[in-house]
Amino acid sequence: MNYLYILFIAVLLDFVLGDPPTWPHPIRFVGWIIKRYELLIRKQNLISLRVGGLLLVILTLSTIFIISSILLLIGGIIHPIAKIVISIYLTYTLLAAKCLSVEARKVYKSLIDDDINKSRKLISYLVGRDTTELNKSEIIRAVIETVSENTIDGVLAPLFYFIIGILIDMPIELMLLYKTINTLDSMVGYIQEPYKDIGYVSAKLDDLANYIPARLGSLFMLIAGIFLGFNARNGLKILIRDRRNHKSPNCGYPESVTAGLLNIRLGGSNKYFGQKLHKPTIGDGVVNLEPYHITSTINIMYVSQIFMITGFMLLYLIL
Repeated sequence: MNYLYILFIAVLLDFVLGDPPTWPHPIRFVGWIIKRYELLIRKQNLISLRVGGLLLVILTLSTIFIISSILLLIGGIIHPIAKIVISIYLTYTLLAAKCLSVEARKVYKSLIDDDINKSRKLISYLVGRDTTELNKSEIIRAVIETVSENTIDGVLAPLFYFIIGILIDMPIELMLLYKTINTLDSMVGYIQEPYKDIGYVSAKLDDLANYIPARLGSLFMLIAGIFLGFNARNGLKILIRDRRNHKSPNCGYPESVTAGLLNIRLGGSNKYFGQKLHKPTIGDGVVNLEPYHITSTINIMYVSQIFMITGFMLLYLIL
């Protein structure tokens, strides 16, 4: 199969369609698998939850890999076109740019309408922190942080693993395994109870899986900022200075480049499950946070996606 055509069509589908809620989505199935395994592990008394967390990762990744491989194999047996259609659909559903844009713009619209309660409710669908007491500035910060982080997790990192997967003729499987790791981290990878032990391995594996994409993707975000006319010099400055101002070894990269490009300040303390988590700040906060910074962050996401795909396609054609 020509995987570049599959990727190109999948990106276009994501840009146009996003994630219709009634359509089957592999990540919902992944989430269901994770929850079933988590419940089984929590019920047993033979191993610790820390070891159980390792078992959770092994069982989930193995299950998803086997099912996806069988699905693609069956498609190939039925007809080559069937396998191509399945490959395009899976790739398309594993990209989250349109979905992220739509959800972020909902919060943006509610902020423009000065509906703070609606804004708090909408942002609660996007972040893990407690949102019931957030003010307008904190809501804007939460949206920008989640769009910045998910520019890597939901857009650029899946593309990275798709391209790497081409080298071993398994781009869809590798992309899906990455998204499974990311979903494990989203569901159980917290340092607060009741996930501290069972989510430890998931969180560390997600850190490892995002190590290269976060750094490479942040450079593409910086290039996107240059193209969009943002403060590129400051983007590079804050990226270098504040990239480690985050409890995650990876999230500080996209957040710092966004903060620098837009001359804003991100980071700071948040509440998770009733517990306050203190984080260092990122950026200098030259300008106050405003709703339009949300749309600027979305633009950075889309343009960085375009530059990454273009760069990889050119490299693929040259090699």
